[in-house]
Amino acid sequence: MVILRHIGSLAFVLGIFCAVFLGLPWYVMVAEDPVLPWWLKTAIFSLLGGILLVLATVALEQRKIRKSAEPIRTTGPGQTDLLLTSASDAGRNIDETLGLVQGHTVYAIWLGNDLSAIIRLILGGELTEYTDMMGRARDTATSRMITRALELGADAVINVRYMTTSVVGSAAELLVYGTAVKFKQSS
Repeated sequence: MVILRHIGSLAFVLGIFCAVFLGLPWYVMVAEDPVLPWWLKTAIFSLLGGILLVLATVALEQRKIRKSAEPIRTTGPGQTDLLLTSASDAGRNIDETLGLVQGHTVYAIWLGNDLSAIIRLILGGELTEYTDMMGRARDTATSRMITRALELGADAVINVRYMTTSVVGSAAELLVYGTAVKFKQSS
């Protein structure tokens, strides 16, 4: 899928480059006959075909991701708390610090939802499209951090923090990080 998406992106970029930087000047300055030459038709079809290929591969990837999405595990085997925002657990002592663990994702919403959110900006009210997007991003990033902590054999992740950054347009980056620790076993 990724290779097809890259091919589509390349076709789009080459098509738009040829159409804008070669086709428009040719049409404005040179063309006496309104019939488009084969190379300009090819550039336009590459542009449109590239867009369609990218859209199709992204849609297929989204379906695959939605089907395989599993719920976040907030507990490990025999544990009640895996994520803590505090520096320690009052009932347990830390035996070993395993290091920093993090989860990361960049999320965006579909253009149709983006347009709905713009209308809500005008009319007022909660931007539910963005609320849902950030919730999914938080779940994904948290799940990735927990997976990394469990790979290290952690009992918990302490000092959990979330950071968000706007990347471009309505795309947002979400980073979650904390310290993976093992607790002393009670005797």
